[in-house]
Amino acid sequence: MGDSVSKQLFLPLAIVVGAMFAYAPFMIMGAPYESTMGLVQKIFYFHAPVGIAMFMSAFVCGIASARFLFGGSPRQDRLAHAAAELTVLFGAIVLVTGPLWARKAWGVWWQWDVRLTSSLMGWMVAWAYLLVRKYGGPGSDKLAAGLALFGMANVPFVYISVNYWRTIHPATSVVPTLPVDMGLALWFAVVCFLLLFVLLLRLRVYLEEQRTRLDGLYLSLDE
Repeated sequence: MGDSVSKQLFLPLAIVVGAMFAYAPFMIMGAPYESTMGLVQKIFYFHAPVGIAMFMSAFVCGIASARFLFGGSPRQDRLAHAAAELTVLFGAIVLVTGPLWARKAWGVWWQWDVRLTSSLMGWMVAWAYLLVRKYGGPGSDKLAAGLALFGMANVPFVYISVNYWRTIHPATSVVPTLPVDMGLALWFAVVCFLLLFVLLLRLRVYLEEQRTRLDGLYLSLDE
């Protein structure tokens, strides 16, 4: 029942996501320029929402991994695997857009401050999860699940790090103080990327389910 409903909702969701992404540049273009950074600040409307999508995928990977470790559900394992791949994807976008913005706004491509370093570490943990799953041999699924739990625990640290350590990033308290036009553009972009995450996650899980069924058919032919 759940799968059939999910399949029915997939196409409408894809249409909504496509329409929102088509409209997003107009909202971002209409948002006012930041007084000191000017046009380059508009990277913020891509960088921050993709970062939130990365954190969401890391959480989904960690929660699904925990349920797999303690419940042994293959479905949760497939969900965790799909979410890890999306963590790598969104993390790559974060690590590209961030330095592009930083170079123009702060005059540096990269600094080893707490948020940048912990974000990079979270991305590398997701990569480690995928590498362990592919090359780790027997038991690698559970070992990778342990890595996913570490990656999930890193997310709150990345978020609050700017509030407690010296960093070139503004504190998290800046977002609620944004002017209305900036805030609307930001949260619209956040919704866009979160819906894209849901869409891609569903696609990737479906692909993994079909691969599992195909493997089962091959095994039945060998018997």
